Amino acid sequence: MTFEDTLATWLVKQRWFAGKGRTVHALTVLSDTEIIPGDPGLRHLIVSVSQGVTSEDYQLFVGSRARLPARLRHVRIGTQGGMQIYDGLHDTDLTRDLLDAIVAERSVGTLRFYRVPGAEIGVGLDSLVLTGEQSNTSLVFGESAIMKVFRRVTPGPNPDLEVSLALAGLGSSHIAEPYGWVETSMEDTPTVLAILSRYLRAASDGWALAAISVRDLYATEGARAGEVGGDFAGEAERLGAATAQVHRDLAEAFGRTEFAPEAIREQAEQMFRRLDIAIAAVPELAAYADKIGDAFSNLAKLIDPVAAQRVHGDYHLGQVMRTQTGWIVLDFEGEPASPLAQRRAQSSPLRDVAGMLRSFEYAARHQLITRPDAAALAPMASGWVRRNSDAFCAGYAAAGGLDPAENWVLLRAMLLDKAVYEVIYEARNRPTWVSIPLESIAEL
Repeated sequence: MTFEDTLATWLVKQRWFAGKGRTVHALTVLSDTEIIPGDPGLRHLIVSVSQGVTSEDYQLFVGSRARLPARLRHVRIGTQGGMQIYDGLHDTDLTRDLLDAIVAERSVGTLRFYRVPGAEIGVGLDSLVLTGEQSNTSLVFGESAIMKVFRRVTPGPNPDLEVSLALAGLGSSHIAEPYGWVETSMEDTPTVLAILSRYLRAASDGWALAAISVRDLYATEGARAGEVGGDFAGEAERLGAATAQVHRDLAEAFGRTEFAPEAIREQAEQMFRRLDIAIAAVPELAAYADKIGDAFSNLAKLIDPVAAQRVHGDYHLGQVMRTQTGWIVLDFEGEPASPLAQRRAQSSPLRDVAGMLRSFEYAARHQLITRPDAAALAPMASGWVRRNSDAFCAGYAAAGGLDPAENWVLLRAMLLDKAVYEVIYEARNRPTWVSIPLESIAEL
């Protein structure tokens, strides 16, 4: 088996590999940089994976040892030249050098390590790979810094670094400020490979907090949202206020524009096209086609311009963390599957509002999927969603955000468009979850 075949066999099994279910026709090594020589050694690879008419570029940190210790056997890739090769990001003996390279602002071959001026970063720290991520890999160094490594790499500006640096420059209190980054050059264009940021110690992600609230509600027979100890509404309101502040900072950093009525009509037409595709893929959606179409038609009839600015673009409960001082917003890279230009484009800030409200639906309903008493609990789920959606919107509007209640036509269209996308996604990836967006559409 060739080295490329060994990499391809391992690559397709990784959670962050985007081409699951499709045949890999070829894997080509585009660059190979030795970061650490010897045993253990570390190489940085950028590989191009061809799957039919499409190809994606990925970066790999390949460790090598003559003998692989037990703690690294779960990330073994194979053998090459008599050496055991493995995912080097899991080897703290190697990753210390990545952190130290940022501190020292080194260059290694085609790799360049940058430190944000004034950033206080420890050296020689052990690392730990976080579990659960779908498209990236994150390493925590000690208790002070976290490095997010982008597995898929695209030439050009990185929205996450671009936005984080800009908001940190404004003194935003709702982001984890960046400490440094790693980049290379692809197609003669600077390309960000990893970002080092402040690690949020003792923080809880929004999804976990919401899930606890829902669990407490379902455990109390006959209860309503707000009547149990795990009520989330106060946090939802504070999250809405934090979101509005982040949107104000984004507007200050990148400016505001307006969508003219013609542009709004084009957006509505795109929503109709996505609806047609979704109905063809999931025929059950056809029962709601008229209602969804009415919402899109009402959007197309708007005659006033719609405010637009840079937004988060992939906003949900898993992208926010609750710390002792308030909510922190993470991951400004946008929807990973979208083209770079689309992820950097301006949009209505209500797009992020819609994303978070849809996340509330998922938080409430995903726990019902395997429960035999799901039908009895469904009204409780709906009540939880309404309570927390109202609280989020109230906090958002009170903090100066575009009032969702006064822009319901736009928000409703965005909510339904997002739910239509979810129907397709769930049908393809988690068929047992397709009821979540379908039930939401029925209630909207």
